[in-house]
Amino acid sequence: MTKKSHDADVAFIQALAELLRSNELTELEVHRDYGEDDSLNVRVARQMQAAPAAAPVHVAAPAASAAPAPGAEVAQQAASPEDLAQHPGAVTSPMVGTVYLQAEPGTPAFVKIGDTVEEGETLLIIEAMKTMNHIPAPRAGTVKRILVEDGTPVEFGAPLMIVE
Repeated sequence: MTKKSHDADVAFIQALAELLRSNELTELEVHRDYGEDDSLNVRVARQMQAAPAAAPVHVAAPAASAAPAPGAEVAQQAASPEDLAQHPGAVTSPMVGTVYLQAEPGTPAFVKIGDTVEEGETLLIIEAMKTMNHIPAPRAGTVKRILVEDGTPVEFGAPLMIVE
């Protein structure tokens, strides 16, 4: 490997590390092909400090609760992202990037809770390295939950939606 190529690779790796920091990502992996027998595989990772545990907040229960309307989503106990990723209807992120629930600002979202989707229909977009990647529905079904907010960063394998 020449000195010039080495310097370019170091600059590329430094740019990836800065991308990792600026987007608050924990891991980034890139494969570059330069030719038949020349390639570069880079995996940049960092450990995030665990956020301090929040103190529990005690709230008085209401005196009487009304029954939920038919078809209304009943509040469930908070499940960790790892649990939701294992859900049989989970649609997980195939990459690291930023989630967009609509094609352009001000336009309707691709899907909303309760929508019926066909296999291959676009559910959302993940922007990765200035490329907009349409994420298709892996199966036909109904959107039960949307687990991400528009404009938020996601990691590889993070649960995005539940489609059953």
